[in-house]
Amino acid sequence: MPTARSRTGAFGEHTARKHLEAQGYRVLEANYRCRWGEIDIVAQEDDTLVFVEVRTRRRLSYGTPQESLSKGKIARLTATAETYLQEREPGTADWRIDLVAVLLAADGAVSDLQHVTNAIEEGYFVSEA
Repeated sequence: MPTARSRTGAFGEHTARKHLEAQGYRVLEANYRCRWGEIDIVAQEDDTLVFVEVRTRRRLSYGTPQESLSKGKIARLTATAETYLQEREPGTADWRIDLVAVLLAADGAVSDLQHVTNAIEEGYFVSEA
């Protein structure tokens, strides 16, 4: 039986997928897993392979979705993306990791969605600010 947390995460991923498709991305795969971790969405934008991390929050008590990306999570995302490339897309030169941050209102509706392209560089989260 799914928990409230897993339902929130699944809703956020569904919302992010619809957003990406509306922006012209082609979703190739969801929930890719390997020994290092999971990539929520693997998509393609033009000639670039895009690994998308989706962070969904119902409240800001524990910080924004963006603030929940620890250095450890960033390292696991990078290792997982590199494993995907070795397994499925050897020779792919252009790739990046994006973040889609989804904030939900009290009624469960999306109150804010931010898509940060190329969100992770050299092991650090890069904001658009």
